[in-house]
Amino acid sequence: MKWTSTLLLLQLTCCFSFGSSGKVLVWPTEYSHWINMKIILNELTQRGHEVTVLTSSASILVNPNEKSTIKFEVYPTATTKDNFEILFMQMINKWIYDIPRDTFFEYFKQAQEVLWAYFGHIQKLCKEVVLNTKLMTKLQESRYDVILADPIGPCGELLAELLKIPFVYSLRFSFGSTWEKYSGAVPFPPSYVPVVMSELTDQMTFMERVKNMIYVLYFDFWFQSLDEKNWDQFYSEILGRPTTLSEIMGKADIWLIRTYWDLEFPRPLLPNFDFVGGLHCKPAKPLPKEMEDFVQSSGENGVVVFSLGSIVSNMTEDRANVIASALAQIPQKVVWRFDGKKPATLGSNTRLYKWIPQNDLLGHPKTKAFITHCGTNGIYEAIYHGIPMVGIPLFGDQPQNIAHLKAKGVAVRVDFNTMSSTDLLNALKTVITDPSYKENAMKLSRIQHDQPIKPLDRAVFWIEFVMRHKGAKHLRPAALDLNWFQYHSLDVIGFLLACAATVIFIILKCCLFCCRLFTKKGKKEKRQ
Repeated sequence: MKWTSTLLLLQLTCCFSFGSSGKVLVWPTEYSHWINMKIILNELTQRGHEVTVLTSSASILVNPNEKSTIKFEVYPTATTKDNFEILFMQMINKWIYDIPRDTFFEYFKQAQEVLWAYFGHIQKLCKEVVLNTKLMTKLQESRYDVILADPIGPCGELLAELLKIPFVYSLRFSFGSTWEKYSGAVPFPPSYVPVVMSELTDQMTFMERVKNMIYVLYFDFWFQSLDEKNWDQFYSEILGRPTTLSEIMGKADIWLIRTYWDLEFPRPLLPNFDFVGGLHCKPAKPLPKEMEDFVQSSGENGVVVFSLGSIVSNMTEDRANVIASALAQIPQKVVWRFDGKKPATLGSNTRLYKWIPQNDLLGHPKTKAFITHCGTNGIYEAIYHGIPMVGIPLFGDQPQNIAHLKAKGVAVRVDFNTMSSTDLLNALKTVITDPSYKENAMKLSRIQHDQPIKPLDRAVFWIEFVMRHKGAKHLRPAALDLNWFQYHSLDVIGFLLACAATVIFIILKCCLFCCRLFTKKGKKEKRQ
C-alpha cells in the first residue's frame, strides 16, 4: 500500500508538472541584454518550463556549449563570430570616440548611421532564420507557447506572427521611446515626461519644456533608429501581406521594462507594461581570498569599485593614465576591472583585474563608491546595495541613466573623452565625503527592496500568465486600433468645430434676419 501510494503521488506530481509547464522560444540579443535575459530563462527552467534559445553560429556571448538547463537551437549564418564581434566593436568605438556631442541633433544624426548598420546586420540574421524552411518547420512542430524577445534585435515579433503564438518583450527603452509610444500606445505627455535620451528630468522649466517638445517632434518625424521602410518591406514580403514593423511589434502581449520607480520618474503606464528593473540583483557572496585581503587592507577608508562594463576593452593609453592618476590620489583602495596595458600612472592603491565579482564587491561593507559607465545592470546592483556613483556614460541608454541618477542625488557625472584627473578626483571626493549621496543611495535601495513581489518573480509571472491564457489581449489598449488622427480625436474635434460653426452661422443668420425684419418694420411705421 505504501509503494502504491508513493507511485500514485509521483504520477500525480509528474502529471501536474507536465500540465503546468510550458515551452518558451527565445530570440536573444548580445552583451548585457543577454546577461539580463538569461536570469529570467534560468528561473523559467527551474520552474519546470522548457526553454529554447534560437541563436546564430556567430553569436558573441550566447554559448550553446555551456552546461545549462537551457536548450539551444543554433542556425547557420554567413558571417562568423569574429567578424560579428569586430563589426559590433567598430560601431561601439565610433559611438564612444568619434561621434561629436556638441549638439543634440548632430549627435543623433551620426548615432542613427551607427544604429542602421547594427540593425542591418540583425535583419540579415532574421532572414537566415525565416527563410530556412527546415528550421521553420522544426519550430512549427515544436509548438511553443510563447516567445520572449528583445526589440533591440527585431525578429522575435515576426517569428511569433509566423508561428501564431503570443510574445513578450524585455527591454530598457527605445530611442525617443518611439516603440513604446507607437507600438505599445504608452502616453508620453511632453509637459512632464522627458523624452528618452534628452537627459531632462520631470521637473522642467518653461524653456526645458520647449526643448522637450522639439525633441518629441524630432524623434517622431525625423530620427529613425532603423531603416523602417526597409523593415516594413521585409516583413510584408515574409508575411505575404502589407504590414509594418510597428504594427507587428504592437501585437506584443506584455512589455517587461528593465527599470523601476526608484530610477524612473512617475509617468503614465498601461496594464501590459511592467517594470522589472533589478531582477538580477541578489545579496553579496564572499569575495575570493586574495581580493578580500586587498579590500580589508583598506581600513576605514574603504574601497572604490571601477568598471566600464564588458564592451569597453580598448581604452586609449591617454585615457587610462588620466583615470589612473586620479585614482592614485584618493585614500581608498581601488578595484578596477581593466583589460589592457598597465597605465604608467597607476598608484599602489589600485589593483587591476580582467574580471571582478561586481555584485559581491558592491555589497561589501567597505565599498564607498562605484565608478560606472551607467549600464542598467551595473547601476541596479549599486542601487540594490545603496552605493553612490560616479557616472562616465559612453553610449546607448547610459547618458539617460546618469541623468536620472543625478536627479535622484546619488551620482556625479564626468565626461569620458574630456575629463581631466582633477575632474574625476573631485567627483569621487564629492560622492564619498558628501553624506547626502550615501543617504540618497540608501533611500533608493530601500525602495528597490520594498516591493510586494520580487522583480524576477514578476517577470516570470507575466510570461507564465501569457502561456496560461494564450496571450494577454485583454490588456491591449484600443488605442492600437486607431490611426493617429483618431487617437488625438482630431476627427471628433473637427466634427464639433463644424457643429459649433454651423450653430453660430445659424444664430448669426437668424439675428441678421431679425434685424432686417425690425428695420423694415421701423421704416414702414415711420412712413405711416
